[in-house]
Amino acid sequence: MSEHRDGNALAGPLADIFTAEATTAEVRCRACGLSTTLAQLVVYGPEPGLVGRCPGCTEYVIRVATTPSGTWLDLGGATSFHFTSTVDVPIR
Repeated sequence: MSEHRDGNALAGPLADIFTAEATTAEVRCRACGLSTTLAQLVVYGPEPGLVGRCPGCTEYVIRVATTPSGTWLDLGGATSFHFTSTVDVPIR
């Protein structure tokens, strides 16, 4: 069985991802399977939050809402996101 750690082990890789250029990230729609860049999503909002929809089937892919207590991020409409690395990042 693999060694396990708590969720803090995800902090480094997530910090690398969330400082990357997000608009060029490739996203795959859960509903239709279309792969496109985040910049090509059709975005509605801003109230009560931003909703990024698939340009192929119009289903939601990503939702972002900022409230007084923080920011909510829903990636449930995507099967994956791929962020291209522009620097050598060690595998963790």
